[in-house]
Amino acid sequence: MPSRNKKAWKMFIVSLTAVMSMSVLAACGDDSKDNAQPKDDSKVVVKYKGGEITEKEFELEQRMMQFMSPEYAQFLQMDQFKEYLAKQGVAYEYLYSKAGEEAKKTAQTQAEDLVKQNKTAMGEEQFKKSLEAQNLTEQDLENYMVRVLTVMEDQKNKVTEDDIKKEFESNKQDFTMISVRHVLIGFTDAEGNERTKEDALKLAKEVKSKLDKGEDFAKVAKEYSEDPGSKDNGGLYENKAAGNWLAEFKEKALTLPLNKISDPVETEAGYHIMKVESRKEVTFDTLSDTQKESIHNELASLKVDDFMKNELNGLIEEMDLPKSETETAPAEGEDKGTDSTDKEPATGEGTKDSEKNEGTGK
Repeated sequence: MPSRNKKAWKMFIVSLTAVMSMSVLAACGDDSKDNAQPKDDSKVVVKYKGGEITEKEFELEQRMMQFMSPEYAQFLQMDQFKEYLAKQGVAYEYLYSKAGEEAKKTAQTQAEDLVKQNKTAMGEEQFKKSLEAQNLTEQDLENYMVRVLTVMEDQKNKVTEDDIKKEFESNKQDFTMISVRHVLIGFTDAEGNERTKEDALKLAKEVKSKLDKGEDFAKVAKEYSEDPGSKDNGGLYENKAAGNWLAEFKEKALTLPLNKISDPVETEAGYHIMKVESRKEVTFDTLSDTQKESIHNELASLKVDDFMKNELNGLIEEMDLPKSETETAPAEGEDKGTDSTDKEPATGEGTKDSEKNEGTGK
């Protein structure tokens, strides 16, 4: 099930967290290393104030995207998506050129560490094969990470402690730590067959009836729940930040009296029967460094987002991208977006907000 912060690709913007989890957004060729590159005499496809992107650079960007986030490869047949990708390249080229040396130095160290971490996680041989499959080198990957991380570090330097506190206060409920059990009756059964809302609701009410009669919640969850993320744990998600969940699930988790069995709660995954076992509000002074850093990263990402929305178009002077022979949008429901790494499918816990819970922070 998609997380609560699922966005269409046009709304997706890179964050430091996204880079760490190997998400999409390739920046164009980097001059920070390996200056002895063959001369690029390919066609200029984008001109902007202060620079340009060539066809070879844009091809590199697309290959990097396919390596980083292969679920996006399907969009490369869409001219609209390629235009968006090119604009992102311009944004990161431009913002990188404006970044301070401190940000670049910090990003270089981070990039080297991240490449090592991903090589270890994938296994050196598989890591090498995956790069070769996209005609990429390890240096290409490091250069990409240096560029994006430099921009993020530079934007983070513009975020103050007061900014972080203000953001926390405006989304305070999202940090409430909750332990909740639930049984999910999905709109798709365990065999992958679609189930009508009526049938799902009927089964959910049967589950509630059993729980109201005093049957053990953990036992019922193991028998009936269709959430692979909590089923084997008796339906329990323990000490999770409320902001990780879809709106309907979050609202009920924040308001349901402790240890009361809820009526069926509908989300896009199906119907949930819930029981909140504990709930603890969090104050700013009790946030961990990891949680504060998560907010810091998010605010930096929003600054880049704001630049793309309000300033980028004024910088681009000319764009002449190669057209797709066939432009086919993915079928409805195939957009995996940024949610391909959801850890808790049924409640919608995603990667971005999971760091509000210190236990899941990277």
